[in-house]
Amino acid sequence: MKIPTTGTPVRGSTTGRPIMVALDLLGRRAALRILWELRGEPLTFRALQQACDSNPSLLNTRLKELRATGLLEHADGGYRLSASGRQLLTAMQPLYDWAELWQGGDVPPARP
Repeated sequence: MKIPTTGTPVRGSTTGRPIMVALDLLGRRAALRILWELRGEPLTFRALQQACDSNPSLLNTRLKELRATGLLEHADGGYRLSASGRQLLTAMQPLYDWAELWQGGDVPPARP
């Protein structure tokens, strides 16, 4: 699977609009889990593999994609979120909050 870029077709979109590119990238297996596990301190490849319960091939592929799109960095201490990756997690916080309410049954049903 190629690295999604704005302006080129991605899964679910022939236009490659930025939101569709982001959803394609984040919808790939283990992508969100990697970002979640890196919300704190940097992790080495092995620590990240263990935290994500992922195989090395898949993890390498996702790390390559997430680094190429600017969401992750690799430096001393391992992999970590870039400034853009931290912005993404901040932007996703309302969705996380909603999901917690939804799971608890506190979200009112939609009106027809």
